[in-house]
Amino acid sequence: MNVEELMTRDVKTCHRGTNLAEVASVLWERDCGALPVVDDDQKVVGVISDRDICLAVATKGRLASEVAVGEITSGRPIHTCTASDSIQEVLATMQQQQVRRIPVVNNEKKIEGILSISDVVRAAQKESRGNQDGVSNNEVVSTLKAICEQRHAPQTAAPMTRNASQA
Repeated sequence: MNVEELMTRDVKTCHRGTNLAEVASVLWERDCGALPVVDDDQKVVGVISDRDICLAVATKGRLASEVAVGEITSGRPIHTCTASDSIQEVLATMQQQQVRRIPVVNNEKKIEGILSISDVVRAAQKESRGNQDGVSNNEVVSTLKAICEQRHAPQTAAPMTRNASQA
């Protein structure tokens, strides 16, 4: 099975200069979790997610309308695929890079769509009903497990101690 069979083609995009409030509005309207960031030629230069927006607003001390997408996405690696790539290849990339969404580009790196883990999950549901040429439930679970692995060791809070007046 190839990416073109599962990808979402009608994908909204944004630019580096778009502010985070505008992106959040599109994410809300489209009920999605990320947008590809493109340049003026529609070439993918990044991806911005709802999580990126939350962390940026929480850490920058500025309103979402005051923060540009480029401030958040600059310098981060971009992982893309093509419509002719196999789903198994893209699942391997999702696992290794711990990403839930991968922009689909053509040979010129221009946006054609996006493939999300949700697209793959829906395909696995169909596969389990008889389509043996698709994605197995095991492949989906393995991918989700890899995506969800903690990247950093969690910081634990110091245990609370009671002072004599609390006893």
